Amino acid sequence: MSGDSGAVLAPPGVQRDGGWATRGRLAGHVAIVTGGTRGLGLAMATAFLQEGASVICAARRETSLADLTAVHGDRVRVATVDVCSAESVQSLMDGAMRQFGRVDILVSNAGVSRNGKIVDLGEREWREVLDTNLTGAFHCTKYVVPCMDAAGGGRIINISAGMSSRVAPGAAAYSASKAALEMFTRASAVELAKKGILVNCIAPGFVNTGMYEPLRDDERLRSRYERMMVSGRPGEPSEVAAAAVFLASAEGSYVNGHVLEVNGGLLWS
Repeated sequence: MSGDSGAVLAPPGVQRDGGWATRGRLAGHVAIVTGGTRGLGLAMATAFLQEGASVICAARRETSLADLTAVHGDRVRVATVDVCSAESVQSLMDGAMRQFGRVDILVSNAGVSRNGKIVDLGEREWREVLDTNLTGAFHCTKYVVPCMDAAGGGRIINISAGMSSRVAPGAAAYSASKAALEMFTRASAVELAKKGILVNCIAPGFVNTGMYEPLRDDERLRSRYERMMVSGRPGEPSEVAAAAVFLASAEGSYVNGHVLEVNGGLLWS
């Protein structure tokens, strides 16, 4: 990036302010991962920790992450947040600043899916999906910007899905929310670039956790969707997490406004 845009992240091995440790591609950086206490969110949080970051795992329900804390100590924090609430998200950001004094990385991963064909889908379910998947990312982006601006820049990673661009009956709400999230990512990237904040999106395919679990346990559905997987298998959470580390690290410093599909090759008909 050009010198006048501000350094977003220090190169690997370069010590940051305050005497942070220098090991790992994300050493000295602070990350917030929403939906970060289980599934894909937990995998990304774990990968960030392994690369030296301090991580706040935020979710609606209080969860103990004793295993992570035992390994990474005070670099792991757990916070409760409802991304549908602007006040809750603002409180999350304020807490992060009190605890760590900075926020360098945000992963908007919290999401829900409510299946139902349009004629059967209730307005409540529709609003829940849009409020969580899209408005939640809006809240997180809006309220993290002052934190990142104060630090001279940052990285925002939104988590979309393969179904953002592929049609499936009964997935209108989920697909619409993720397609809109991808355009929100591009718009955010344009608006925030001058602040040194890069905004990108990861669109996973079938990943062996979370929403894939009902398919994995249903032989009929599993065989149907396995035919669409060019790689012959679902992805592992660690493979998506590796993409998130890339986008959050110095290696991703010239990637902005991009939707990265991590799906092993995904056919659709």
